[in-house]
Amino acid sequence: MKCLVVIAHPLEDSLCKHLAKETIAHLKAKGYEIKVKDLYAENFAPALSPAERQSYFTENFDSSALELDLAQLKETQSLVLIFPTWWFSFPAILKGWFDRVWAPGHAYDHADNNKAILPKLDNLIEMKVITTLGSPRWVDLLVLRQPVRRVLKTAIRGTCAPKCRFQMLSLYDSESLSKEKVDRFIGKIRKQF
Repeated sequence: MKCLVVIAHPLEDSLCKHLAKETIAHLKAKGYEIKVKDLYAENFAPALSPAERQSYFTENFDSSALELDLAQLKETQSLVLIFPTWWFSFPAILKGWFDRVWAPGHAYDHADNNKAILPKLDNLIEMKVITTLGSPRWVDLLVLRQPVRRVLKTAIRGTCAPKCRFQMLSLYDSESLSKEKVDRFIGKIRKQF
């Protein structure tokens, strides 16, 4: 299965990079064909250009600066996202990747008369998400009602690839973890992914 692993953390020695390394090794062992997109290492520009934004509702989205990114997304069967949750949201660089690469004419088509947009990412079979949060689980679950999960599962995947399977693993209290807890979480990744 063609797998794109998108990593969004600026520090090479971060917990997210460690989880990414372990996840990639696990998926390779299962036979996945892996491509890694490290948004910070690639210096991905998250802001929509004026030309891209102006073309959002035209017949042809200005994809001139995104050809490789769009090709990667369209050939991907398994998408793995690995990132920290900051302020109960995505890092800006990952949000920008969604804004720019999950674009009209590529990830979806606009529908007429304010109807639901039309999905185009039929190639996506599965989306796997690994995120770290500094907060405890109860805050994400009970107070904020899992905003990152809802946006990914319902808004992004649900709109552009509704038939795609969705799995998400969240590592809570990530700023005060023991090696044992990290190892248990890696075991969970291996078991569920």
